[in-house]
Amino acid sequence: MPKALWYVEPGMAELRDERVAPGPDEACVRAHFGAISRGTEALVFAGRVPPTEYVRMRGPHMGGVFPFPVKYGYAIVGKVETGPPHLHGRLVFALHPHQDVFAVPTDAFAPLPDGLPPQRAVLAANMETALNAVWDGAPGPADRIAVIGAGVVGALVAFLCAQVPGAEVTLVDIDPTRATLARALGVAFAPPAGAPKDCDLVFHASGAASGLATALELAGDEARIIEMSWYGAGEAAIPLGGAFHSRRLTIVSSQVGKVAPSHRPRWTPARRLAAALDLLRDPRLDALLAPPVRFADLPAELPRILAPGSGVLCQRIDYV
Repeated sequence: MPKALWYVEPGMAELRDERVAPGPDEACVRAHFGAISRGTEALVFAGRVPPTEYVRMRGPHMGGVFPFPVKYGYAIVGKVETGPPHLHGRLVFALHPHQDVFAVPTDAFAPLPDGLPPQRAVLAANMETALNAVWDGAPGPADRIAVIGAGVVGALVAFLCAQVPGAEVTLVDIDPTRATLARALGVAFAPPAGAPKDCDLVFHASGAASGLATALELAGDEARIIEMSWYGAGEAAIPLGGAFHSRRLTIVSSQVGKVAPSHRPRWTPARRLAAALDLLRDPRLDALLAPPVRFADLPAELPRILAPGSGVLCQRIDYV
């Protein structure tokens, strides 16, 4: 019997049996690898999704209703077992909760491009978020760019910005061990106190109000700050006094639910997902992957994985 992970109460999850009956326009996929989206799933695990966001926060193919119990998650790589003949045996990425066998419409997943290891492909949802944010920020050649928060999404944003010719990219974090990650991705690293100021563009992805305050300090006159953090049911105090107005700073929200306005007339979510998968070919991105945990062990491991300060970046799940 197929099984899925359900968040059942604050700080507790369990595996439950699932019935899988593919319809005529669906394919059955057996999961091989998955990933935990630490920022979002930590809020779900703790029951901190605010009631105002219950509808917007529903993930693709999610089961249950917020706050509990919910079947949540959105990163699985698996092999198509039944469905259209041309898809049989194909490795695909799907935005689906953590589940070992599942059925989805054939337009709800993306085949992996040649040359992309399936273990690394679990980063696709995070890369989509990073790509959307970079579109929102529109970095230019030789820009000085700071990325606050060296989690998975922040690191991917820094990685993408570093591909812009001449860009000076610094990954900023309070954890000094993230310097090793920055070196692996080919960008500079600094603690908040030592980060370069007068930046042309700043991305904030730390999930903490103090990180947003740092972003305001690092932004140069009339610069933009791309706010990627989501605070759930919490509140963030933003220091908008001082020189915020005189320096004419701009804070722009970025969220993956819709394609960035700059690309929306031409890009569909499916095209964006395919592009995100293609961008994952670089082996340097393996630095983001934590040693895997077995799907069967996930309920017991989640408190450790999602604990503040765990040091886990992208937690890989092995199903096979």
